[in-house]
Amino acid sequence: MALFVGKHVNKIDKKGRVSVPKPFRATLQARGLSSLYIYPRFKQQALEACDQQFMNRLSRSLDDLDLFSEDQDDLASVILANTHELAFDPEGRIVLPADLVDYADIKGEVLFVGQGPRFQIWQPAAFEGFSAMAFERAKSRGATLKLAKSEDGVEDGA
Repeated sequence: MALFVGKHVNKIDKKGRVSVPKPFRATLQARGLSSLYIYPRFKQQALEACDQQFMNRLSRSLDDLDLFSEDQDDLASVILANTHELAFDPEGRIVLPADLVDYADIKGEVLFVGQGPRFQIWQPAAFEGFSAMAFERAKSRGATLKLAKSEDGVEDGA
């Protein structure tokens, strides 16, 4: 699965194109991919992007919910119905769909934020506010992370 890390700001040109950060693009292209999937985040005014493998995983996760349940219907409608597959042009740019640009209140430039197997696209100032709030929430809860075993099953330091 692709791994996206870091933050990158890029401008949107007059034709509505934005260059996907080179490290993100290289991660996708190393897997032979020439497009990505993008959909609105429903808890924040931002966008989520991923490769086809993650999109398939997300779709299977929706299938785990009870068929015709409100949760399954709502999440499928929010995510799958609003997902766009965007192909890279020869310069590594994508055109963000107008409905998603409006949803995320994107104007002029965007911030790409790595999230491991997916990445987010934000209006830069909106992410600054979200990031500060997320940091404080995690700190106040004393959030910790149980480190997963390495792919070979060996614990760190063993």
